[in-house]
Amino acid sequence: MLIAQISDTHILARSADEAAGASRAGNLRQCVADINRQAVDAVIHTGDSVQHGLAAEYAHLREILAGLRAPLYLVPGNRDRREELRRAFGHLSYLPLDGDFLHYAVEDHPVRLVAIDSVSAGDRKGHFCARRRAWLDETLARKPGKPTILFLHHPPFDVSQHRYMGGYRNPDEASELAALVGRNPQVAGLFCGHVHALHQQPWAGTAATIMPSVAVDLRFGAGSAANLEPSYLLHTISRDGEVTSKVQGTNG
Repeated sequence: MLIAQISDTHILARSADEAAGASRAGNLRQCVADINRQAVDAVIHTGDSVQHGLAAEYAHLREILAGLRAPLYLVPGNRDRREELRRAFGHLSYLPLDGDFLHYAVEDHPVRLVAIDSVSAGDRKGHFCARRRAWLDETLARKPGKPTILFLHHPPFDVSQHRYMGGYRNPDEASELAALVGRNPQVAGLFCGHVHALHQQPWAGTAATIMPSVAVDLRFGAGSAANLEPSYLLHTISRDGEVTSKVQGTNG
């Protein structure tokens, strides 16, 4: 199975006065076009899809992402607003129509995709409360033999250069997530966003991968984001759950 991951697109409304609006939309359009050339099986977006959580921003985002040929799976980031996201993407049958969280599991592929909502309104840090733990525990228990990819916005650990961005409000919650995943060997990988930089590390008996932002690059010494090639991640997952990931630039 081949999965494309995009993240932290921070799309603005078409009418926005902010200069970043056009470049962010252009970056995402380039990624969409290149993803279509890869014949991927699915596209996941790991949050912060828009900048302010406004309806006009989601309308612009939906317009751009409508060009994707593969199924699209969204999970919220701290800049997203669940109700606006639901309204804009209500045509996507996997999204819960109500409830406090946008959790779901996708069973349509050789590898199971499980989205975890790590957002708490007004907080840039991640959350994994008892209700989320119960949902994930039950969801993973239903398919213990099927290779599974988890995706969420906030990585459940700090990344040293970007410590101010990462982490969970309650470190015990991040530890609970790791412990839960460690009890489920079918989990083949964890895909995250939020940090705006590429990072990979062993985690909870599997591997966690964080992808750079499509909109803003925070790699130290990288220079102006406007001069950087838009890119996304390609994840190849074998039937037995082995994951190989690479950065895919849009200029070939």
